[in-house]
Amino acid sequence: MPSNVSGVPSSRRWAAIGAMIFSATLVVVIVAFLVHDIGAVVLALAGVFVAVVGGWWVATERGALHVLGWIAAGLGLAVLVVAVLLAVTGAENIGLRLTLFGILFALALFLTRFAVRPSKGSSPHAVPRRPASPPRRPVLMCNPWSGGGKVEKFGLLELASELGVETVLLDHGLDLEQLARDSVARGADCIGMAGGDGSQALVASIAVEHDLPFVCVSAGTRNHFALDLGLDREDPRSTMYAYRDAVERRVDYATVGDRLFVNNVSLGVYATIVQEDSYRDAKLETTKSRLPDLLGTQAEPFDLRFTTPEGEEVDGAFVVMVSNNPYTFGPMDVAQRRRLDSGKLGVFAVSAPTGAAAAQLVTLSAVGQRKRSPYWHEFTVDEFEIRSRSGSVLAGVDGEALELPTPLVFRAHPLGLRMLVPEGNLELAEARKARDVKLRDLVAVARGVAPGGDAG
Repeated sequence: MPSNVSGVPSSRRWAAIGAMIFSATLVVVIVAFLVHDIGAVVLALAGVFVAVVGGWWVATERGALHVLGWIAAGLGLAVLVVAVLLAVTGAENIGLRLTLFGILFALALFLTRFAVRPSKGSSPHAVPRRPASPPRRPVLMCNPWSGGGKVEKFGLLELASELGVETVLLDHGLDLEQLARDSVARGADCIGMAGGDGSQALVASIAVEHDLPFVCVSAGTRNHFALDLGLDREDPRSTMYAYRDAVERRVDYATVGDRLFVNNVSLGVYATIVQEDSYRDAKLETTKSRLPDLLGTQAEPFDLRFTTPEGEEVDGAFVVMVSNNPYTFGPMDVAQRRRLDSGKLGVFAVSAPTGAAAAQLVTLSAVGQRKRSPYWHEFTVDEFEIRSRSGSVLAGVDGEALELPTPLVFRAHPLGLRMLVPEGNLELAEARKARDVKLRDLVAVARGVAPGGDAG
């Protein structure tokens, strides 16, 4: 085997081959284990099905069906426990099996990451970047209440002063958008936001409008945008150094109508519940009280209609999420985005109308086959449209509760947002993208071809 074909070192080619061998061995071992305990597997899936049907009735019904739901959920869980106990009969072999699974998985994972790890100057996972100088008149918008007072807790105002960054503090009765526009009018050449995702999106829209770099300071409660950027959510001080390091990174943003969002837009159940005044202070109680009205047998179907890329018409989905880049649903990075520069919208929707339909979907998901369910819709697109008969829909746009006119048109804007990020973030982003490995990537490397390249 030549030492290097198309720029792929032989060490990586052998690693890719080894990763495929160990992965295949792991699959064979797992299948052998399942076949040996096929009765327990079937029983476990039956328990999952019954438990989900019961859980659906508990969440969506009142009266007798609500009580019956608790009974079914308990019965399903009991069946699941019995299945697990049957599967572990002969426990003297369980430790050996788990150890073997762990070793094979670790070897496959290590070799896969080695085979496709980013290479400086030639990585297929390179994050769009360009040289940048530190801004001369940087500004940071601050929400003092966000994240339980992180601006004060982490001393962000004092650090901003040390870094030569002007701060603008949001106060009651003030308009964040107008404050940001005023900062730009005064000559700001870089603008940032210390706050939650909704505020990040609003200030980012001003940066895009004026072609200015944007800084995301992770001072919100959940900081989903910062998480998917690869920024440190636990220490917003570290994200402040983007002003000093001045490493420019290009990422996508998306729009629904003329409104920019950096994370996602939710429609259906969640978007309806977050409209409630009580939701902010009592999330669980509000959700429990509203679900029977929204999903019960007497509930009206949701007025949401869309067409899939394959031309299928979907009507009445109770969950629809459109995201700026697709989310991951696998075991690694679940409910996260591995990249923010694919130039695509991620769409998923659930249209299960009954407890049995929901149970079918969950059961298929348990064996990694959710896409085989007619009630699960998942795809990526450049542009997407939601229609309704009523002419409007309730939406959660980066967590902000809104009512928007239909049709809703979503568009991806590839690399449209200029970001300043702390030193080291680009490497973290490339490593994050490298986790999204498909079998064809390993096959390509094994053949001596960089993923997405041509054979030599």
